Amino acid sequence: MSNLEQKLSQLIQPGQRIYVAGSSNEPTGLLNAMAEVDLPANLEFIQFPLPGLNGTDFTSWNATATLTTFFMTATLAKADLERVNYLPMQMRAVFDYLAHNVDVYLVQVAKDAEGILRLGPNVDFHEGVMQSAKVIIAELNTGFVAPASSARINIAQIDHLFETNRPLTAMPVPKIDEAALQIGALVADLVGDGDCLQTGIGAIPAAILSQLGNKNDLGLHGGLIDDGGMALIQAGNITGAAKAIDRHQHVTGMALGSIELMTWLSARSDVSFRCADHTHEVQAIRQLENFVSINSAVEVDLFGQVNAEVANGRQISGTGGSVDFMRAAKASKGGRSIVAMNATARGGTVSRIVPKVEMVTALRTDVDIVVTEFGVAHLKHLPNRARFEALIEIAAPEFRQGLRDQLS
Repeated sequence: MSNLEQKLSQLIQPGQRIYVAGSSNEPTGLLNAMAEVDLPANLEFIQFPLPGLNGTDFTSWNATATLTTFFMTATLAKADLERVNYLPMQMRAVFDYLAHNVDVYLVQVAKDAEGILRLGPNVDFHEGVMQSAKVIIAELNTGFVAPASSARINIAQIDHLFETNRPLTAMPVPKIDEAALQIGALVADLVGDGDCLQTGIGAIPAAILSQLGNKNDLGLHGGLIDDGGMALIQAGNITGAAKAIDRHQHVTGMALGSIELMTWLSARSDVSFRCADHTHEVQAIRQLENFVSINSAVEVDLFGQVNAEVANGRQISGTGGSVDFMRAAKASKGGRSIVAMNATARGGTVSRIVPKVEMVTALRTDVDIVVTEFGVAHLKHLPNRARFEALIEIAAPEFRQGLRDQLS
């Protein structure tokens, strides 16, 4: 019996609930080793995975293992769906859920430039999980330097430390096409000096950030920082000088991007890694004037309702944290909730402005502005009929008449 197998047999018991850190701080080396070990029966794994970074199917580990997930991925779609349970829950609520529902915590740690033990580049739910987990099993990865402001962890709190040496997985650089550039330019025009931003993942957020080089004293408070955010901090566009709280601090829950970004973070104490009870907390964000929430969608209907998670009857992603930020933007003085997306999907054959969304992720009252490559629809304060027309006008031209016909 290996040392790891012996330790796991002592620390993990049948029927336990095991939270696995996700995104850019998944303990991948530990998971690879655990996949070769005979584990107890009826374990429930819990994770918030991110496509492109997290690909473990925990249901394959033995015949009784189950997974509770807050986000669907292509890997999980191929798993035994009888044992995969998708739980729709906003990120702020996930933090509270995990504070009461975890027995074992699997997490990646690393040493910072000063030799202090810290989490890697994702702390979203860490403090919540630490409130409930009775056992902590950590992968100490000596292959990277921890971010300078990531959460500290006392080695005395760790029940077993599994050491590896592997580079972090870089997030692929988004390919920015002409439509994304057009959307980015339209959204950039909606951003003013001193605004505090939250953006998501993908080509459109990257295009937006790339076109903010003429803005001054922007703030950053959101769920992630990527290479685009790093570039704006380096260029002096993001300073945090106008923020009423966390002034001059760039607040994030995780880092997603290149190895260059991860290396840069190891020397940046002004990039503040905070858990979802701060990054996604409306009572914190409402103190930030002119908070601009920028998210995407699968589709938006003529009422302004947003579907960000379901396509053709399949759960393809999750509720995530977008609604947390949309509602926080509503609470911020001067705040704006923006949904930015391509007007079409499937090579231009399907409109993403639709008569009625397949699943409501965000309410029509959560959205102020919708942007496509064809224009900007300012929905705030618009009654229904005016909303219909504003949204039809930013649909792809070939679909506009069909949308109007749906109203007659």
